Amino acid sequence: MKRTSRDIRIANRFEVLRRIIGAPMVSRQQIASETGLSLATAANLIGELMELGLLVEVGFQDSGGGRPRGVVSVNPSGGVLVGVDVAETYVHVELFDAALGVLASVEEELHPRENRPEQVVAHIASGVQAAFEAAGVGPDRVLGAGVSVPGQVDREGGVSVYAPNWDWHDVPLRSLLAESLDLPLYLDNPLRACVVAELWFGAGRGRDDVVVVNLGTGVGAGLAFGGTLYRGATNSAGEWGHTTLVVDGRLCHCGSRGCVETYVGAPGIMQTLRDLAPNSPLLHPEDQTATIEALAHGVAAGDPVAAKVVTETARYLGVAVADLINLVNPEVIVLSSWVAARLGESLLAEVGAVVAQHALSRPLAATEITLCQIAGNPVSLGAATFALKRFLAGIGTPAGGLIRRV
Repeated sequence: MKRTSRDIRIANRFEVLRRIIGAPMVSRQQIASETGLSLATAANLIGELMELGLLVEVGFQDSGGGRPRGVVSVNPSGGVLVGVDVAETYVHVELFDAALGVLASVEEELHPRENRPEQVVAHIASGVQAAFEAAGVGPDRVLGAGVSVPGQVDREGGVSVYAPNWDWHDVPLRSLLAESLDLPLYLDNPLRACVVAELWFGAGRGRDDVVVVNLGTGVGAGLAFGGTLYRGATNSAGEWGHTTLVVDGRLCHCGSRGCVETYVGAPGIMQTLRDLAPNSPLLHPEDQTATIEALAHGVAAGDPVAAKVVTETARYLGVAVADLINLVNPEVIVLSSWVAARLGESLLAEVGAVVAQHALSRPLAATEITLCQIAGNPVSLGAATFALKRFLAGIGTPAGGLIRRV
């Protein structure tokens, strides 16, 4: 679809702010050089963001003989952003200042049977309210709220199109949330959120071709090509967790068999543990988090069953990651989300060995495989970044509450 001049201006506005957030202070000349924009365009966009209170002039730097150059930085007091990570087992809410520094963090557990839309919405609303109270700020300072939910999402319509682990179909989630939260709401998917977080603050910063593998209850692969998030035709790119790993293998919630998710997602890892040691004390049949925690502690303590489960999981994951390397040829693959965080270096080391056996040597040599190093919750951070982008897109439009000077 052909981009309009407005689309280009929004993209440039977002890129300018991204460059400034990633540095303590920069000059207009630096921004022009780094983005490829003309100095006049960069200065104009920076002036626009300063008028909104998102940027402030913080001093001058030597220009090498000419007039000193003014330098700008993000104004942390320029507003508040909300980032919400909704997973199958928890709702995690973070409040951020305009520089994407964390102001407050709240997490509420989702029990296995709390999967109806109204139950999830109630947890989101109560988590956001608790975060406001913890940070001592009100909703009047909010520039936007990004909410990430698992599955396929119609981000423009605000609809959860399909969440297989909950059997959700066409849930009007943004409308339901609007009944409880009077905020500018943006809905998206954790795969997209994680990629944006890595591009801004993590292993993807300064790289063009990035894959973020999300390992949680569900599994997916967020993609960025040419330094830009890749969504696909229907915002469904990255459903790598529902590609077939084992023909006629384990039954998946999506209705297919042998999906990657059924072997490397938390329920799949639990099934591997059941298959290997059905009576193991490491297994907590109704609690994914406790089981993965027990496996992590077991590996650290030298438990042979825990080690075997991680080895089996790494075998499946390594083959699937090798497929990604051969298909996408990325510069970096980041293992992210809570399962990867808990199993950590032991999983990474085993995966690397398996990948080396299955990936083609040339693309493998160019690929770094690493764990997510972002402090805090990358999905909440990415969701807040989406909300920031939506706020920037509203500048200069009759969008009411989307345009506010804080």
